[in-house]
Amino acid sequence: MAATYDFPSDLLAGQEELHQVRAELLALLKRLPWSVEPLEGFSDDHGWRRVERPASPGWTADEQAEVEKLRERERELAVFVTCHRFWSEVAAADKVDARMTLKHAHGTPPAEPTEESAS
Repeated sequence: MAATYDFPSDLLAGQEELHQVRAELLALLKRLPWSVEPLEGFSDDHGWRRVERPASPGWTADEQAEVEKLRERERELAVFVTCHRFWSEVAAADKVDARMTLKHAHGTPPAEPTEESAS
């Protein structure tokens, strides 16, 4: 049976926001042109597979600022989650399991109190 961890609420909230920021950044990057700077399209069939790119108008200043804002927030949250004081309380042998549990903890409803634990 997998161990359960009593993650602090701020750590859970930080991990959840990290998931949200990464999803938002990924969605934004998928919408943007393939090149930050305006570039002409190209086709290359000399490698092991053919690579083609249409002309890229580049990113606008607002798009670049939005990507940078999300990347900066992602870095802040990653540092917060990985350097949280909670990790000093977890045994070295359990840290990988605890980290994986935290990554998948979002969307999991808290355990319902049983009649035995309520008394």
